[in-house]
Amino acid sequence: MIKVSVFYRNEPGARFDFDYYTTKHLPLVRDKLGTALTGIAADKGIAGGAPGSAPTYVAIAHLYFESVESFQAAFNPVAEAILGDIPNYTDLQPDLQISEVAVNASRSEKGEMRIHGH
Repeated sequence: MIKVSVFYRNEPGARFDFDYYTTKHLPLVRDKLGTALTGIAADKGIAGGAPGSAPTYVAIAHLYFESVESFQAAFNPVAEAILGDIPNYTDLQPDLQISEVAVNASRSEKGEMRIHGH
């Protein structure tokens, strides 16, 4: 499994409409990418590592796919529609990273850690 992460750096004076991002843009992304997209998550930056510091990123999206090839096959035909929507919620230039998911874990109801995948 791979994860495509889209980072929006926290820059002074930048505009980012998180409500539009989560209610309009991410559903657009989900719909355009179809079944190749196996999961989606969005993070809203609230603080940095030091007490009282600003977050490094105002937002990060995580898109999950089975492979780089499945991502590219789904994204390339709809890239213009997805990228064309960016000015509707931000004036920031996103950074993109593709990662192999090495560990994916969650807690059970009993508090036990479950490792998914590898």
